[in-house]
Amino acid sequence: MAGQAEAHGPHQNLGFNLAAIAVLMALLGLGGAYLLDGAGRSARTQPHRLDAETTLTRTLGGADLEIPRSWFRYEEQRIEGFAKEIDLRLELPLADNGKLVAIDVTLLPRSRVRPSASLLDGVYLHQFVPEQLSGPPGLVGKPLKPTEGYADETVWYDPLSAEPFVTKCSSAISGKSGGQCLRTVYLGPGIAAIYAFPEAALMHWRDFDPMLGDRLKQIGAL
Repeated sequence: MAGQAEAHGPHQNLGFNLAAIAVLMALLGLGGAYLLDGAGRSARTQPHRLDAETTLTRTLGGADLEIPRSWFRYEEQRIEGFAKEIDLRLELPLADNGKLVAIDVTLLPRSRVRPSASLLDGVYLHQFVPEQLSGPPGLVGKPLKPTEGYADETVWYDPLSAEPFVTKCSSAISGKSGGQCLRTVYLGPGIAAIYAFPEAALMHWRDFDPMLGDRLKQIGAL
């Protein structure tokens, strides 16, 4: 009998070891499952966190605008909530050979500004000098009288359109490569935009509003 007990001893130890290994493997498998589940949850929730970080909601002129953080010109405007004015900077291929040009866009309520096309007949026309400048094909350049703050400024406009492209440009400041232009337009209900851009971009003036319009539609301003 003692021999039989001694004969069963090694088998019992082997069985115990196998059982322990099985329990250990089960625990490891369970731990791995929790890790995979946690990774899956993280992967599913991460895009929402990224979206919240890169897009901000600003309310202007009765519209909620979803604006990428990288579009804001000033860091202090990278917050959510109501805004009296929003300053953006967009880069568009409006230079020669498709080079990017920085366009500063200021969004504000319509009630604060008049569009450039309205100013053409209501203000600028009465300040034109007889001289006419040649420039971008399709546009007429008329210098303004050096009074009422219009010194060294020229209005460029499309004379053939019922809703003309109109912009006012200042002469180049010493040390800069070219003049700077301003154009004001009405966008969606309640919202207007002031565009500030290099005069060189006027060579592609026909593409100017469509390109900017495509960008501003993305955020709900049009």
